[in-house]
Amino acid sequence: MNEIIELENIKVEDMIYEIRGVQVMLDSDLGKLYQVETKRINEAVKNNPEKFPGRFSFVLDDSEKENLWSKFSTANISSKSRSNPRVFTEQGIYMLATILKSKVATSVSITIMDTFVKMRHYINYNKTFLPHRVLLLEEKVDDNTKRINELFDKFDCEDIAKNHIFFKGEFYDAYSLLLDILDRAEDEIIIIDNYAGKELLDILKDLDKKIIIVSKNIDDTLKEKYESQYSNITFINDDSFHDRFIILDRKLFYTCGASFKDLGKKSFAINEFRDTKYLIKILELLNL
Repeated sequence: MNEIIELENIKVEDMIYEIRGVQVMLDSDLGKLYQVETKRINEAVKNNPEKFPGRFSFVLDDSEKENLWSKFSTANISSKSRSNPRVFTEQGIYMLATILKSKVATSVSITIMDTFVKMRHYINYNKTFLPHRVLLLEEKVDDNTKRINELFDKFDCEDIAKNHIFFKGEFYDAYSLLLDILDRAEDEIIIIDNYAGKELLDILKDLDKKIIIVSKNIDDTLKEKYESQYSNITFINDDSFHDRFIILDRKLFYTCGASFKDLGKKSFAINEFRDTKYLIKILELLNL
């Protein structure tokens, strides 16, 4: 089973550094995680320059390299290399995985991006509600003395999934929050989306929960093929709604400004409604 790297024993968060005001990873660390030579990582950029603009990937200058080495003596920087290391932002790592196209690259990239998201959620939460913790967090991350999961446990992660605005291009963050919301359901998920399609079904097919999808545009062929293999979704054809809604266990209620197949394509918001009268009214309209 050595074709898939055992990430449990590797602290991905210790491989993330802040340079030029953004969080990045070294080409050598990505090579280690993806189980390929560092030169192959750099060849991917050389052969696809249009896919790696400066905000996705850049080469450290001499001062940045020296600063990284002085602050983090364990940084995976080869002293034998004639060139300075290349680093990748979260978007660059995602792009790199699409080029390498391997089972290892896909699995590792998901773990890496989950770590980026956890770090960002934790920092954003503390900046808003507990600003005095931010400096402490940054010191801990800089010194590589605490694992991100230990830090993440210090606050209620359900607060993340209440109200959030996403901007164009934030595909992974929007997708990640959707998964966080769906994971809050114990028994039942009701989704109202007039453009529910394959993208949404791919997310729901492995959930061991009762799911109801309400839509006016359910493709009959797609529905038939899905029901021939999976039995966790009940489809309701209804044209009474314009916006998108998620109802969890008939007690948690969210609205979404974008169709679930288009998350991240344009700016939109996901909000939690606390007033139960709206939830009750929607359930009545659906006879549920």
